[in-house]
Amino acid sequence: MKDVIVIGAGPAGMTAAMYAARAQLKVALIEPGPYGGQMNNTDVIENYPGFLSIKGMELGEKMKQNVDRDGVEAIYGRVTSIEDKGDVKLVYTEKEVYETKVVIIASGGFHRMLNIPGEEEYAGKGVSYCAVCDGMFFRNQHVVVVGGGDSAIEEGIYLSQIASKVTVVHRRDELRAKKDLQLQAFKNEKMEFIWNTVVKEVKGNDMTVTSVTLENTITGEQNDFPCDGIFIYVGMSPNTDFIKDLPLEQNHGWIPTNEKMETNIPGIYAVGDVRDKDLRQVATAVGDGTIAGQEAFQYVQSLEMNNQ
Repeated sequence: MKDVIVIGAGPAGMTAAMYAARAQLKVALIEPGPYGGQMNNTDVIENYPGFLSIKGMELGEKMKQNVDRDGVEAIYGRVTSIEDKGDVKLVYTEKEVYETKVVIIASGGFHRMLNIPGEEEYAGKGVSYCAVCDGMFFRNQHVVVVGGGDSAIEEGIYLSQIASKVTVVHRRDELRAKKDLQLQAFKNEKMEFIWNTVVKEVKGNDMTVTSVTLENTITGEQNDFPCDGIFIYVGMSPNTDFIKDLPLEQNHGWIPTNEKMETNIPGIYAVGDVRDKDLRQVATAVGDGTIAGQEAFQYVQSLEMNNQ
């Protein structure tokens, strides 16, 4: 029996696990991939206090060192469901079932697809959702970035260091990204912008992407736009399929909590990007995790007192 099981090893999950473990609870962290979450897809982080500039993967590794130091059990696997048995929760993975008193959901989100012709066909052949992962394959080539938020502009700036040209396609006539990012992008001679436009199709030669079909949202006019790759950043969807059978309150998959990170089910908390909230940053994820780790300790103590 665990005291706490944390699902997801992004900054929120790692922080929650660290705080719970430092309170002398038995903590396990379940993660199907590398620790770090969305930080692994971020080239440089410049807005996390204490670091003027740090690679996303490097910050993730530093956080993992904290988790390892504090004795958190690492379980590599994918959670398939959770069952609430009152004071005991059952966490099912593809291979095992774990008993725990507390579950902290820190499963984050994933990049949405455009769901257009050619997108799946050319995934990994010029269609990407991660510039840090795949940017190197487009050295001195022309790439399209779809989106107008922080992620799209951050990754567009990163790609401009590798590609010969970066064309940002946005469905509106202005960006939603932070103003400092916008200033960097507009000053960047290798970046251009196509406004009021959406991508309708990805085309290629069976081996790689050769162009995208663009449509003006005002006139409806379409044209073929030559490019070597397309990076898609049109928002996130929550990683919450595994809670579909749990009577957990949700808002389109995102999990509402109170300021203590408590959900509507006692003993189940949600932190980080999976929470229903407005701002999703490394700093806010760490704050969520800190609170949940402390609240988990209080909850476990209350169970022990009630059972005496």
